[in-house]
Amino acid sequence: MITFDQPGKQNTEITIKSAVERAGALGIGTIVIATTTGQSAKVALRLAKDFRIIAVTHCSGFKKNDFQELSIDTKRELEEKGVLVLTSTHAFGGIGRAVRRKFGTYEIDEIIANSLRRFGEGTKVAIEIAMMAADAGLVRTDENIISIGGTSEGADTALIIKPANTHNFFDLKVREIICKPWDF
Repeated sequence: MITFDQPGKQNTEITIKSAVERAGALGIGTIVIATTTGQSAKVALRLAKDFRIIAVTHCSGFKKNDFQELSIDTKRELEEKGVLVLTSTHAFGGIGRAVRRKFGTYEIDEIIANSLRRFGEGTKVAIEIAMMAADAGLVRTDENIISIGGTSEGADTALIIKPANTHNFFDLKVREIICKPWDF
C-alpha cells in the first residue's frame, strides 16, 4: 500500500498509475473515478486507456440549486472518448441530508459517511461512488472494480471494491487499499 504524506490533487497521477497497475495485475477491467470538473477523469483517460472508465460527478445542485459543476463541454468530451459519465444522487447524501438541514439531526447515511471519513475523505468517496455506479447498473455487484476517490480536489485514494447496491450496503467489500493519504 502506498501512503501519501498529505491528501489532495498532487497525488492524482500516482494514485491513478498505481490503480491501473494493480487492476492490470488482477485482471480488473473497470475503474470508477470521482470527478467534479472532469480533470481527474481526463488523467484516468490518459493513463488507463485499456480500461473501462466510469466518471462519477457531484449531483446537480450540490454547490447551488440547478447547477452542475461538470460543464456540458467537458462531459461531451469525456463521453466522446469512451468514458461513461454518471451524475446521480449521492449514496451518502440524499434524503438524509435534507432531514439534517431541515431538522438538525443526522440520519444513518450521513453517520455512515462520517464513520468512513475516519479512513479519509477519499475512502468515503470511493465507497460511495462504487455504490452509485452499482445502483445505475454500470458495474456488477459480483465483480471487483477499482474505485478512486479524493479529498477536495484530485485523486488520492484507490481501493479494490466488490460493489453493492446502496440498499445492500453491508454486502460491499473493500478488498484492498491500493493507496491513501497518511494524514487527512
